[in-house]
Amino acid sequence: MTLANAFGAGFNAESVRTRTFKMNGHEFKVKVPLTSEMEALYERVKIVDEAKVAKHYAELSKEFFDNREQYEKDPEIQYKDDDVFVKGISLKDTSKNKVLAENQILEFVRFLVPENKDFDMGLITYEQVDELFPFSVQMELVEEIKNVVSPSYVANRKK
Repeated sequence: MTLANAFGAGFNAESVRTRTFKMNGHEFKVKVPLTSEMEALYERVKIVDEAKVAKHYAELSKEFFDNREQYEKDPEIQYKDDDVFVKGISLKDTSKNKVLAENQILEFVRFLVPENKDFDMGLITYEQVDELFPFSVQMELVEEIKNVVSPSYVANRKK
């Protein structure tokens, strides 16, 4: 006998694991992940696609390399070891952090339950998310999903 059987024939673990939140007038459903699913998420988030990092770096650094003579006069911009530092911050590191942020956004958005049951959220890409939502909305959406998935002490106190 499984634990699920103890709750009766009508028990549906999937529906118990679904919570909702409203954002800007739309109600989103979120599948609350198991501990193992969260651990897997955090492992996937850490995977850095070097090709994406290189693409972002090329976009960020293009202006600095195209106008190097002009920028070399600026004391806040330095060229070191095929990288550009702006106010001491590496554009390569910034590019890597952008990829990590995109990974996190994508993984949390995949917890949303689509209205269309045939739609597989596991197949969406960050580019699709970015096309639909501005970055500030993406960040707000991730925060809402995080609050639903793992409510903070403050959120629980309000209840």
